[in-house]
Amino acid sequence: MKIKHWALGLFITASYFTFAQESNAPTFGKGIFDIVGKDSTWSMNISARMQFLSTNTWDKGADGGLINPESNFLVRRARLKFGGFAYTPKLTYKLELGLYNRDISGASPFTSLAPNYILDAVVMWNFYENFELWVGQTKLPGNIERVISSGNLQLVDRSMLNSEFTIDRDQGIQLRHHIEFPNELVIREKLAISKGEGRNITSGNLGGYQYSPRLEILPFGEFASEGDYSGGDLKREAAPKLMLAVTYDMNQNAVKTRSNQGSYMVNDIGFYETNINTLFLDAMFKFQGFSLMGEYANRDAKDPIAKNSDGTPTGDIVQVGNGINLQAGYLFPSNWEVAGRFTNIKLDEALTGANPETQYTIGLSKYIVGHKLKVQTDLSYLSVDNGTDELMYRLQLDVHF
Repeated sequence: MKIKHWALGLFITASYFTFAQESNAPTFGKGIFDIVGKDSTWSMNISARMQFLSTNTWDKGADGGLINPESNFLVRRARLKFGGFAYTPKLTYKLELGLYNRDISGASPFTSLAPNYILDAVVMWNFYENFELWVGQTKLPGNIERVISSGNLQLVDRSMLNSEFTIDRDQGIQLRHHIEFPNELVIREKLAISKGEGRNITSGNLGGYQYSPRLEILPFGEFASEGDYSGGDLKREAAPKLMLAVTYDMNQNAVKTRSNQGSYMVNDIGFYETNINTLFLDAMFKFQGFSLMGEYANRDAKDPIAKNSDGTPTGDIVQVGNGINLQAGYLFPSNWEVAGRFTNIKLDEALTGANPETQYTIGLSKYIVGHKLKVQTDLSYLSVDNGTDELMYRLQLDVHF
């Protein structure tokens, strides 16, 4: 409750300074307030966003009919965001707070039993030409679908590939660089070194560190408005744009079942440790309203079966396997978009006991003010090899101030 009051107090304080100093009220979707210091040595943009989601699911019965209907209504996300520069425009920052249960759940001894309010708290320093150093907690340079903001997705939510293989956020440092060639070719290099246990861990560094290098190639130049990290071709690229990328994430002496995600692998002497590696291959293509995104993920481990000191299994198993996700859509001049997605997940059945899963999704979106105000709906059919198939329908409203 104290942190909630702190967040509210920060919001009210920022509001006061907005009216107390010279500032410009942003247009819809560009933030709630813009604040600039009197001596222009700092700035802050404050924004908020909400997602309201309705979900309905049915199981497939033995006769092919639909049984066991379930429905749910919830606030999918509710967040406050702060960003700007400090002292110099070359030193920028981002702070994002989650206010709803889904963002702040997961309190444990490793987070000092405190809710996970902080999503991003990162400072970015453009210290030399095309080099940037990032310090703090933010998303690692993993699969493209994860790095795309949840507010800029083409469908209601991310795919099962992201749910199973994402490396999400962590605390550490990142070094980023890009090269622009005369023929429009752009190459971007990113390297993250982090704790390897996910966000908001306060108990120290268990196991080893996590290393996440990523290479991105844009043969036809950069996308409009960073469209390579936004769902759908809302800018209707006049010329073809393509990004090809690879990430190879190495989590040394990892203590969780999904690299820096999943559950801790506890044994009789503390924690079971093993090296976990995750490969991501992904691509984004856009041209005149058409968009295509593809992802491949593969996770392996040095020894995926967690053991006690005497060699007996603890019951925890690293979720090794692979997945593929293909997604395409077309945006009509009326700002209605149709999209489809195919996702296949194959974990190692002999180790994990998990059956292969395939999900087919079709979606429809109406962009009222781009991604800042939109209504999205989709219908998914999940096919599991053991026959427990499921149908899911979702409807969501996004509002970003």
